Amino acid sequence: MTALELVGAWPVHNVAAGYLTVDGTPLTTGDAHRRFPLASLTKLLAAMAALVAVEEGSIGLDEPAVTMPEATVRHLLAHTSGLPFEGEVPIGRPGGRRIYSNTGIERLAAHLADRTGIPFATYLAEAVFEPLDMGCELGERSPAAGAVGSLLDVLALGRELLAPTLISPTTLAEATSVQYPGLSGVVPGIGHMDPCDWGLGFELRDAKSPHWTGAGNAPGTFGHFGGSGTFLWVDPVAGVACAALTDRTFGGWALEAWPAFADAVLAETTANRSHP
Repeated sequence: MTALELVGAWPVHNVAAGYLTVDGTPLTTGDAHRRFPLASLTKLLAAMAALVAVEEGSIGLDEPAVTMPEATVRHLLAHTSGLPFEGEVPIGRPGGRRIYSNTGIERLAAHLADRTGIPFATYLAEAVFEPLDMGCELGERSPAAGAVGSLLDVLALGRELLAPTLISPTTLAEATSVQYPGLSGVVPGIGHMDPCDWGLGFELRDAKSPHWTGAGNAPGTFGHFGGSGTFLWVDPVAGVACAALTDRTFGGWALEAWPAFADAVLAETTANRSHP
């Protein structure tokens, strides 16, 4: 059974899944054009917009956030601002622990809009969606969890993360390296991790267990999943980007199905490279 055939057995009503082949062509199953709520995959889009703004000089990673001066842009991206998952009142000091926070990403978006004078949704579209030919939309929804898009849109982001064109390889390397090493925290829907490594908006696989990626994924694999049953991971060692969008809320089913799919994808891409 191929990796994409495994997807047919997932307990979901609608799914689009796929990965990029050796030459960058998307190999998919399901309706790759169907638009799904991306949920927390939106955070990767927000992070990309912020990184573009950093390279343009519009914002700095270590400057105080206008919406929360005691925290920096880096704190907000790395989920170390002290803000809770939802809510405006900090529950910790910046840099003290890893607290996954929708509010932190929303504060980041507000900071970027303040510094550029451009509404965040507009900046995101102009800086990320348009140059990557993505049909995603954010509108007035949350910059942390409100975007909608298709599998082809998400794989376009995956292609960018394998070979960046919007940002420099150096910036991507920093964004996908551990920020504030050694902090423990919770991966929503999975549990407490110590350490709970995160980059600048990107979750890092490292040695987390259990995890939503495969046992064969390199520790340097980075990406995100969404509570709506969506994910994108990029394994820079294998040179593979893989994504799936579904209409079932993340849960135990995903922790069983997604790692097996990831390992099958990695096995197939390795075999394809060995036998071109």
